[in-house]
Amino acid sequence: MDDQGCPRCKTTKYRNPSLKLMVNVCGHTLCESCVELLFLKGSGSCPECNVALRRSNFRVQLFEDSNVDKEVQIRKRILKDFNKKEDDFNSLAEYNDYLEMIEEIVFNLCNNIDIINTNKRIEQYKKENRDVILKNKTKLSKDEIELEELIEVEKEQTDQRKKELAMMEAENRKQKAKNKEDLIDSLMASYEDASAIVDKFAQRAEKQHIPLPKPMAPPPPKTTHFSTGIKFQSQHGFLPVPRIEEGPTYVYEAQVFPKEGPMPPALADIGSNGYIKHIRAETLGERAGGFQTNISCLRAIQEALVGLYHGC
Repeated sequence: MDDQGCPRCKTTKYRNPSLKLMVNVCGHTLCESCVELLFLKGSGSCPECNVALRRSNFRVQLFEDSNVDKEVQIRKRILKDFNKKEDDFNSLAEYNDYLEMIEEIVFNLCNNIDIINTNKRIEQYKKENRDVILKNKTKLSKDEIELEELIEVEKEQTDQRKKELAMMEAENRKQKAKNKEDLIDSLMASYEDASAIVDKFAQRAEKQHIPLPKPMAPPPPKTTHFSTGIKFQSQHGFLPVPRIEEGPTYVYEAQVFPKEGPMPPALADIGSNGYIKHIRAETLGERAGGFQTNISCLRAIQEALVGLYHGC
């Protein structure tokens, strides 16, 4: 993050920790000061790629890589129009082809590949599927409707519980203040032992105290069917992490790396394995002098590969 900076004014996060980087559809970043200066009239061109931009389209950079912000923005824009669901297709293969087409369009726009034809393809799709796009924009999917219902129920229960707790706490405070006043009046007007009076009022306050209700248990899970046919049980909040009681099944074993190299060939294998196939045999005079081709070949192999053989 310290290396992030504005390419125009060269200010970095290291020099100015409060630096706010902003990004537009082209994917190039500018600091907030440079955006205000360059796009004072509301529109201008990117200093990196000269693409026409608007001041209103700049947003705070959320990711360290500006290309990720660019892809997120493009994907959100494309999915507003390419909003068909699996139910809109006759088969799963057609739906997968549709998803693959979306990914291809997003990839082309993110990497500036065939921009003109890609935009024409988008406009052609919007023209041919105008009714379906408008219908899906106004219609929520089944899972979205169920999620909204769960959120609404939980919100109502939370608000109701807050109201009940507030009323009980107010009543307890009111009763406590009244008991305190009665205790002071009794201590001032009575001739009884003060500790006995205090104990009597404490017991009465304990009986009059309104206990706060315990947290309500979550409602039973509701089984629903999604477009894939899988049964899903809706839950409030997060599910608990499953606890594994048995011990670990994986046992670590240290990896052993060979460091002594392969064993050199035996003297008997020099001839049978073809090491001296293209070497002339020794003469009778050389043999009489103690020279043998296989021994010389083995020595040459050991000297050439002395770094691999251990103890040669």
